[in-house]
Amino acid sequence: MSECKGKRSWPELVGAKGTVAEATIERENPLVNAIIVPEGSSVIANFQCDRVWVWINKEGFVYQVPTIG
Repeated sequence: MSECKGKRSWPELVGAKGTVAEATIERENPLVNAIIVPEGSSVIANFQCDRVWVWINKEGFVYQVPTIG
């Protein structure tokens, strides 16, 4: 993971609205694309430095620390 540039983890966004988290992540690390993922969804398991999954619950709030991957 050391090849990834910029901020890699956003623990402070747990509990934030998903859309706010998405914008914050992309502002703080312009090299990544933040992707909102509803709870229970499946995602591809490969690691990518330019992707951050933003896991949201049914109320639309982040429930898992967003990290590069």
